[in-house]
Amino acid sequence: MAMGSLSDSDEDFNPEINTTPLVDVMLVLLIIFIMTIPVMNHAVKIDLPRASNQPDDAKPESINLSIDAGGKIYWNNDTIDMNQLNQRIVAAAQKQPQPELHLRAERTTPYEKVAQVMAAAQTGGLSKIGFITDPKK
Repeated sequence: MAMGSLSDSDEDFNPEINTTPLVDVMLVLLIIFIMTIPVMNHAVKIDLPRASNQPDDAKPESINLSIDAGGKIYWNNDTIDMNQLNQRIVAAAQKQPQPELHLRAERTTPYEKVAQVMAAAQTGGLSKIGFITDPKK
């Protein structure tokens, strides 16, 4: 008994694949792709804004303010007193862009002196204060 055949004769067996339906389907797909590809490539032109990639060179200067253990104040390595400190802070607050105040104090400096300098910077108009520490000591 032969499988897949209703007749008992071997003459009806044809091992070749009928490719006609396959070719028909491929032609239909080819026509669909030919029609849709120009639609997919259609683009809308937009005038986008141009951005410049220039670095901002206007970096504010920094003021190095140091306080030693004895309470002496150093403005960029120049020894000053509290009156000179107040005058220099007011003058520095007027600059544009406003400089940053880098405050460095020794470990044994009384906190009262540091608080006085911070209060002078606040009343003088400096808004950027950074604390410099040395973790190795």
